[in-house]
Amino acid sequence: MKKLIWVLAMLPFLFTSCASKKKMTELQSRLTELQASSDQAVARAKSDLADCQSLTASLQGEVKKRDADLEAKNGQLKSLQEQLDYMKKTNTNLLDRLSDLSVINKSGAESIRKSLDALNEQGKYIKDLNSSIQKKDSVNLSLVMNLKRSLADVNDEDVSIEVKKGVVYISISDKLMFASGSARVSTKAEAVLAKVAKVVNDHKGLDILVEGHTDAVPISTPEFKDNWDLSAMRATSVVRLLQTKFGVDPERMTAGGRGEFEPQSGNNSRAGRKQNRRTEIIVTPKLDQFFDLLAAPAGK
Repeated sequence: MKKLIWVLAMLPFLFTSCASKKKMTELQSRLTELQASSDQAVARAKSDLADCQSLTASLQGEVKKRDADLEAKNGQLKSLQEQLDYMKKTNTNLLDRLSDLSVINKSGAESIRKSLDALNEQGKYIKDLNSSIQKKDSVNLSLVMNLKRSLADVNDEDVSIEVKKGVVYISISDKLMFASGSARVSTKAEAVLAKVAKVVNDHKGLDILVEGHTDAVPISTPEFKDNWDLSAMRATSVVRLLQTKFGVDPERMTAGGRGEFEPQSGNNSRAGRKQNRRTEIIVTPKLDQFFDLLAAPAGK
């Protein structure tokens, strides 16, 4: 009976124990699931945290890099600004200088232009002068040839023809031209002067200068006071004869006396004095045309 009572007394506990084990098992199973779910969540959280930390580190590196680039850009910008300021200042100075130089250059360009114009004028002048000289030389050559041809029958000791200093000299000895102490042209000399006149009349663009020369022996007569008088009168006699008898235009001629002051030889010997006594007919370009040519650049 006691056993029965004990069994009956224990039945509730047995039933309760069985129910508790079942619930315990369920709880244990639920705990296990929760633990697994928690582990998974923690694992995911750790993974997310690691990703977040990695991204943060990457972003921090990028920020540092951007900061460094920005600092470099700021440095470059500052340098460029300084260069810009310097260039502005330099440009201002250059503009000021260009303003000054523009005035100088304008003046310089005008000066250069004038210099070039002057050089061109000089070049044209030299070209014209050379052309005139060549023409004069050609005329001189023609004149000398015609004179020598015309005077071929005259003794060379009495008449010489040569070109000196660009002009033609016809030198006629005193023996052929005049008697001693006289200014009267001899008959033989007239024949020579006739031939000279014919040639110079064919060259009307030339002037004629007649010069009388004496030796150093003094002369004093009622007609001639000294060698100046004698040489001048002899030259005048030749010019007058060329005009009146041989038709040479008097406006082309000039007479001059040189006395004994332009000798060709010494006056210490008879031969030297003979050589010094002479009349020279000098055929030259017209002086007014010559001086006009020389003055041409100054007149432009």
